[in-house]
Amino acid sequence: MNEQKYTPPEPNISGIHNVGVIPLEILREYIDWTPFFLSWEMRGKYPAIFESPAYGDEARKLFDETNEILDKIIADGSLTAEAVCGFFPANSIGNDDIEIYADETRSQTIFTLNMLRQQTKRGQKLPNLCLADFIAPKESGIRDYIGAFAVTSGIGTVEICREYEAKRDDYSAILTKAIADRLAEAAAEWLHERVRREFWGYAAAETLSNEDRIAENYRGIRPAPGYPACPDHTEKKKLFALLEAQERIRITLTENYAMMPAASVSGWYFSHPKSQYFSIGKITREQLADYARRKSWTDEEAERWLGANLE
Repeated sequence: MNEQKYTPPEPNISGIHNVGVIPLEILREYIDWTPFFLSWEMRGKYPAIFESPAYGDEARKLFDETNEILDKIIADGSLTAEAVCGFFPANSIGNDDIEIYADETRSQTIFTLNMLRQQTKRGQKLPNLCLADFIAPKESGIRDYIGAFAVTSGIGTVEICREYEAKRDDYSAILTKAIADRLAEAAAEWLHERVRREFWGYAAAETLSNEDRIAENYRGIRPAPGYPACPDHTEKKKLFALLEAQERIRITLTENYAMMPAASVSGWYFSHPKSQYFSIGKITREQLADYARRKSWTDEEAERWLGANLE
């Protein structure tokens, strides 16, 4: 899988790029409403859910009420979305790690990302995947790159919710939090599109509908630390340090690596044409011990963060 038969695209932007404030009226067009309805236990894709015999009327009412609040938020500017991203020279080393370099000389490693590889059998001729597979090996001499991003749309959420709660309007407070979450995912989608078309530029001619974007009908992935392809939340610390995220936008990490505001998304950018999302699934104690060694952890520390993945 590490064999690359193409020349990795060099990003148009090198290093950290402050995207800054993102207009909410733009993000509105990138919202995927289907997960919003699922969170209210209404199954069905947007907008077809409005025709559902079981949920149609209720879904339409919920949608209209939510968009009334969104209209107000956009009009008064009470919620703010911000983003930062960056692009860096990188190569994979060993089987499962990725080195990120300070500059194009690739002489100084500033971070080593520790990844995990699937262990379960995937069927005949299907490889066990690792995110490091999508970055060219150091020994190949190929100059590859990796991207990183952090976005938040939760700035102001606490204050808005306090106002609603003071009026005993808990329902509107709940809808506000849901809106902030949807806008964060929309911001990640909007930024990824700009990355593909402009900042990295490997898909400059891409023109997709919102439906195509939601269906991920584009090249590249943006896996997030703590999620199935890279389940270790502590790798988020490297991502935030690489981007200087806490200094550049109003987003912080807790001691347990949760992002604040909660309506935030962060992750890595991979541009390889064969890059794909996958789940690490279960790992063995031998793999846990190897990961602990690579992270300079004790086995107990590794089990704390990856215990849910142990066989």
